[in-house]
Formats: sequence, C-alpha cells, structure tokens
Amino acid sequence: MKLLEMKRKVLALIEELNPDSELLTDDPDIAAKFEDVITSIMFELARFKKIPDYVEMAVNEGDLIRFEDITDETDYEVYQIAVIRGVSYDLKAQGTVIKFLESGTAEIEYFRYPTRITDKNRAKYEFELSQDALEIMPYGVAADLLKSDISTEYGRIYADRYEAMKQILDPRYGMGAVFIEGGVDV
Repeated sequence: MKLLEMKRKVLALIEELNPDSELLTDDPDIAAKFEDVITSIMFELARFKKIPDYVEMAVNEGDLIRFEDITDETDYEVYQIAVIRGVSYDLKAQGTVIKFLESGTAEIEYFRYPTRITDKNRAKYEFELSQDALEIMPYGVAADLLKSDISTEYGRIYADRYEAMKQILDPRYGMGAVFIEGGVDV
C-alpha cells in the first residue's frame, strides 16, 4: 500500500477526506501532523508484526558490531537480532552489541523498523508492513489524530478498536514444520 492510499483510507474513516484538496483534507491541524502520526503508528506496528531482514558481513575476530553497524550495511534501523550464523559470537549490552570470536562471514537475520517517510521518498513511499498490519493501521492513526478532540469521543472509539485489533494480530510469517525420516515407533 502506498502512502497516498493510507492517507485516503484514514481521512475517509474519520470523515475528513476532500479529494479536491492537494492535502486531501481541509483541516490544517490534521494535515500538519498526519505523516508524523502515520510514522509513529507504523513503528509501533512493526514491533508487533516484525519486519524480518538479512545481511552478510565480513568480520574479524574481536570485532564489536552494534546495531548502527548493521544499519550502515543496509540503510535500515535494526530493532532486534534474531539469529547469527557462520561464525562464533557472544552478545553484549543486552544483545545490542555482537562480539565476534572468530573471523569469517556473519550471516545475520534481524528485525528492523520500516523506512521512514521523508521529503525524498514521500511521493512514491510504499509501506513495508504486512497486509494484516496495514488493515489495522488506519484505526491507530485515526485515534491519534482525534485524541485531542474533546467535543466527540471518536478518538477513544478508534483507539479501542485499534487496541482490540492489535491483540489478534498474528506475529508469525510462517509456521514451523518438523520432518521425521524413517517413521516413528509408538
């Protein structure tokens, strides 16, 4: 889903959509904070439905690799290390620093944050969240946009719906499988 589609979806949900406006809304308060709110909710959902990624890095014995070093290789902000293969290592600083115990190629599977919305990518921005997370996102954005509107309780209504939908979000991408060769004697 593209950024423009998400904006239309949210504005239609909160009945603020004006397709004739360049900003898609006539409300200057909503227009001013829209993308910041979208980014905030997007990052929150990325911690529930994690975005997996992978990098291979040449390392030397004794190297200390921080999340920022992985980011330099990939241009993404690392959220959490999942698996490291190929070389021996030890995790330091609550798993945010990797000390390599041998030289070689480190195969690092990790979870990352989505790409931020910027002036450079805004026109063609495409969300990296899974489809199920994207279906929940408009409710979170709507809740944040309307939370300061005390004349109605729409902000709370959308917040309640968003929280309920997050509870049923499945964090898995695939199901594990076990194969037994030669059969099992029961």
